Amino acid sequence: MEKINNVTEFIFWGLSQSPEIEKACFVVFSVFYIIILLGNLLIMLTVCLNNLFKSPMYFFLSFLSLVDICYSSVTAPKMIVDLLAKDKTISYMGCMLQLFGVHFFGCTEIFILTVMAYDRYVAICKPLHYTTIMDQERCNKMLLGTWVGGFLHSIIQVALVVQLPFCGPNEIDHYFCDVHPVLKLACTDTYIVGVVVTVNSGTIALGSFVILLISYSIILVSLRKQSAEGRRKALSTCGSHIAVVIIFFGPCTFMYMRPDTTFSEDKMVAVFYTIITPMLNPLIYTLRNAEVKNAMKKLWGRNVFLEAKGKKLDLII
Repeated sequence: MEKINNVTEFIFWGLSQSPEIEKACFVVFSVFYIIILLGNLLIMLTVCLNNLFKSPMYFFLSFLSLVDICYSSVTAPKMIVDLLAKDKTISYMGCMLQLFGVHFFGCTEIFILTVMAYDRYVAICKPLHYTTIMDQERCNKMLLGTWVGGFLHSIIQVALVVQLPFCGPNEIDHYFCDVHPVLKLACTDTYIVGVVVTVNSGTIALGSFVILLISYSIILVSLRKQSAEGRRKALSTCGSHIAVVIIFFGPCTFMYMRPDTTFSEDKMVAVFYTIITPMLNPLIYTLRNAEVKNAMKKLWGRNVFLEAKGKKLDLII
């Protein structure tokens, strides 16, 4: 059957139909997005200027911050603007690009979190071989693998959607283009596509989550052999990772580990992994990690010193 596509744009229903709630959400999510940008940029700047790239943990952490910025920027700016807009529209091409971006950066983040768990496993369970196993070349290859894996996953999702005919209606009960809400608008049977989408996304989300659980379980068991100080440091580092995993994978599993159905709660659940998690990542990693906090203090102290020195030179001149 020849593809029929009469839809040139989609209309979002948004987070709420109440103007008062939308105005309040505009303020809240604008603040959240600013925190996402500033917090993750601060981590990237701290890692870069303090030469922490040599440590695999901070190497991956800096790229996690980059992915968080990109991931939230795919949906948050459009959602924030739409909260005050009368017509919440997006072009067909814009919708497909947004769908690609959400799954590309979302899947990449899943893989980076998995790689970070492996890094902690090697550091705690095989400390004598850590520098050999997690050398710079291997870290670069693992990072490249996360981006390639995210790209392949996203291409599959988009390819499954773009070949479908859309002849109306064009209203999406969401605040961004995701696979399941868009599939509901296709004017053909999407059962097989829905199953493939669920298997694709679900396998990645659930498979990575199981790997993470196994990794951290092995780590926790091995900590019994460590000294009290070693256990404290390891738990502090792993605690932040586990917190991020729970906050991110919980909503993702709810959204993508089920058949092609949508619920009214989906929009609020999606807020957690598109906005809340990217906002909390910098807070969790800085508050729970002494080395990052010390590096930030050094960076802040260096900037204050340079600023004071500059003012002194101005006075002399």
